[in-house]
Amino acid sequence: MLATLYGTGLRVSEVTNLKVEDLDRSRKVIRVRRGKGHNDRQVMLSEPLREILVAYWRWKRPTGWLFPGAKPGCPISRETVFETCRKAARLAGVAKPVHPHSFRHAFATHLLDDGVSLPVIQALLGHANLKTTARYLHVADITVRSTRSPLEMLGSLHLVRAKDTVPKK
Repeated sequence: MLATLYGTGLRVSEVTNLKVEDLDRSRKVIRVRRGKGHNDRQVMLSEPLREILVAYWRWKRPTGWLFPGAKPGCPISRETVFETCRKAARLAGVAKPVHPHSFRHAFATHLLDDGVSLPVIQALLGHANLKTTARYLHVADITVRSTRSPLEMLGSLHLVRAKDTVPKK
């Protein structure tokens, strides 16, 4: 479940509402039904996540909800996801607070660091407004460091040689 949060950038409510039938292994996508704003969208089903989910399916054999809850016929609760997240962080020795949204934030930041465009990240996160997605920019330090200045695009300006041609007073 935590790998699904990080590997897809889904919201907690979207992960809890996933059904087995929402996984389209042949097209390598996950269908998100009625996400925030009641909008449907698709996110990638990467090969590593597919392998994790196949192993999970072989272990648990879910039939309806991908992550069923303790109550028969109901999905896992948001509270259980939060507690699982806190427990995993504790077991991993992570001291700072970790919550399910941390995975969504890491997903967006790591995509941005990898050069994925903001509009693509916007679509994957299901944001209606690009300003919402732009909040992830402040964390992506690599974006600033890897952006070329227009001066660099001009090529060599021979600035060092130019100083030698200026007459001395």
